[in-house]
Amino acid sequence: MSSSPSRDELKAKLNLETSRIRWHELQTYFARGQVVRVAPDLDLLEVASELTADNRPRFEQWMNEGQVGEVAPDIAQAWYDRNAELWAVVIAPWVLVQDRSGHVLH
Repeated sequence: MSSSPSRDELKAKLNLETSRIRWHELQTYFARGQVVRVAPDLDLLEVASELTADNRPRFEQWMNEGQVGEVAPDIAQAWYDRNAELWAVVIAPWVLVQDRSGHVLH
């Protein structure tokens, strides 16, 4: 038997570590370039588990499709202006964030 957790076990663990956080509380991480935006149509836990597994091909595909990437300045400003409440999960040193509020920005 493998001692590494299954993908389902990993997603369950990540689910317990996922929480809502206000954008203002993430400013330090954003300034360090450690915040990763995840498109609302993706499963945040799936993205987090793929990052944990270091699945580069999958991440490159998401990045090429514009579904995962850095937080653009205009999005950061919009989130700052309304102090957006985002879903977040930490995969050190990264903080994955997702805006599920319905405010669509590209």
